[in-house]
Amino acid sequence: MKIDLEKLGFNNIFLTEANLYPDFYVGRVFSQHKNMYKIMCENGEITAEVSGKFRFDVSSLIDYPSVGDFVMIDRTTDTEGNAIIHHVLSRKSAFIRKTAGTSNDSQVIASNIDTVFICMSLNNDFNLRRIERYLSISWDSGATPVVVLTKSDLCDDIDERLNEVNSVAIGADIVITSSFNQEGYVQILDYVEEGKTIAFIGSSGVGKSTLINCLIEDRSIKTGGLRNDDKGRHTTTKREIIMLEQGGMVIDTPGMREIGIESADFSKSFSDIDGFAMMCKFNDCSHNNEPNCAVQKAIKDGSLSLDRFLSYQKLKKEAGYDGLNSRQIEHAKINEMFKGVGGVKNARKFAKEQNAKKHGN
Repeated sequence: MKIDLEKLGFNNIFLTEANLYPDFYVGRVFSQHKNMYKIMCENGEITAEVSGKFRFDVSSLIDYPSVGDFVMIDRTTDTEGNAIIHHVLSRKSAFIRKTAGTSNDSQVIASNIDTVFICMSLNNDFNLRRIERYLSISWDSGATPVVVLTKSDLCDDIDERLNEVNSVAIGADIVITSSFNQEGYVQILDYVEEGKTIAFIGSSGVGKSTLINCLIEDRSIKTGGLRNDDKGRHTTTKREIIMLEQGGMVIDTPGMREIGIESADFSKSFSDIDGFAMMCKFNDCSHNNEPNCAVQKAIKDGSLSLDRFLSYQKLKKEAGYDGLNSRQIEHAKINEMFKGVGGVKNARKFAKEQNAKKHGN
């Protein structure tokens, strides 16, 4: 029986690019182990590896296939040997992080995600600054973030916590779940659609695997309890796509307590600060000692939390955007995307296209 690629998330945007490679077939990376990939294609699951030319041509780990990618392969069965991956189709969303060690290279954690659930437990591990971090990364990835507050049964004042999260999760939905029942789990089902991919990120032990177990309606993913310090115990060890009976797919990712910011969208995660900044006297205001700074005024009158502003400055510095305003950050991100040969020309072309989209041209 042939598998409908649309149920794997394949749509007309991917089809347009795939048609540029008429000699190959479409597949989606479902899991990876070292240099081998499990690919789901029209004939089911097969094993694949990248071609020698692919290895020669790529310049960064980011270029290699990752879980969630749509790829072009030379066959749809592996009975006579592994399929060969020749191309990775353009990603509509991607989560990227620095590689371990001293290398400055980066890697894609997962791609082509539609909705990402940012999980934060309502116990001693609760941290607003971490939510801001995950939101900045999630908005920048291209996926739509939803904040999931887990283990509500361990929280004495849910309303207070909810008000705190509402103050930083601007533009994102918020869902509350419990360890002991399916409260909130039903709300997550609202985001599960055929052809759509969801993912869960957050610190170890916040309940990601428990929620995924609810979605797949079994106990196949090992779940860990809480240590004595009320923190989490790591349980997920690999990234993979799981097909859901109710339609859609979920990408399970290892817990990441301190995910580094490779790139971030502060215009969405800190839109309140951007709003105040627009009222500053000077366009290049650093919001420190300049006269008529609307951001400092907001902090003094209580309209803006000092902790939130300090978090904003810290994350901008970590992302390499220290001292830049929103427009300058966007220019920096575009230049980074197109660095190298022809980079300036391509960056200008991309910026022109984006500007045309904003103005409906």
